[in-house]
Amino acid sequence: MLPPVSLLLVRHGQASFGAADYDQLSDRGLEQSRRLGDWLADGGHRFEAVLVGGMRRHRQTAEGVRRAFEERGLPLPELHEDTGFAEFDHEAVFGAYLRGNADHPVVVASRSGRPQDIAAMLQAALLAWARDELPGLPESWSAFGERVHAAGERLQALAGSSEALVLTSGGVISRLAQMALDVPVERAVELNLSLRNSALSEFHPHAGRLRLGSWNALPHLHGQRELWTYY
Repeated sequence: MLPPVSLLLVRHGQASFGAADYDQLSDRGLEQSRRLGDWLADGGHRFEAVLVGGMRRHRQTAEGVRRAFEERGLPLPELHEDTGFAEFDHEAVFGAYLRGNADHPVVVASRSGRPQDIAAMLQAALLAWARDELPGLPESWSAFGERVHAAGERLQALAGSSEALVLTSGGVISRLAQMALDVPVERAVELNLSLRNSALSEFHPHAGRLRLGSWNALPHLHGQRELWTYY
């Protein structure tokens, strides 16, 4: 029996949370990406296609992979940009929630800067977006899902019978997982917030749709807990 086609989706390395330009890998994010590339190259992964969602943080993560393959003299396809794998406009979503709920306890608590308080606010904002409670956004929850679904279908066709690698964001990967697992929006939001930077999630095409093979793995950071980050 032939092994299933493996589609590896990777959340980008740690970006610059709290900085003026979020779409830029931090030093830790660059190290995560370098270790990701080393692990993929040394682990025998050979890709038929490599895609990025178009954000700078996606391309910078991909650069860590490219450099590792190049150093070992291994082939790697040229990057293909597919904006279907671009992240939703998180500044618009979270900004709309904060403006409309300035006095909500979860928003007030998030000003502490503590990770657990920020995570609670992010969860509340994403749920509000999913329930169409944030009007006037550039992309609705349902439109985002349709875009990601179409990108997943293109990925299946592009990968053919071999491995494909996608460097993208947590929102995209979690929506694909939601579709693969047939779970409600609440679970999709939880999946999104669970994803760690540079983590690998594996999908397999089956009966015309994607199914989830593994989730949120960090084999390239084994024994390096200081490099485990969520944002």
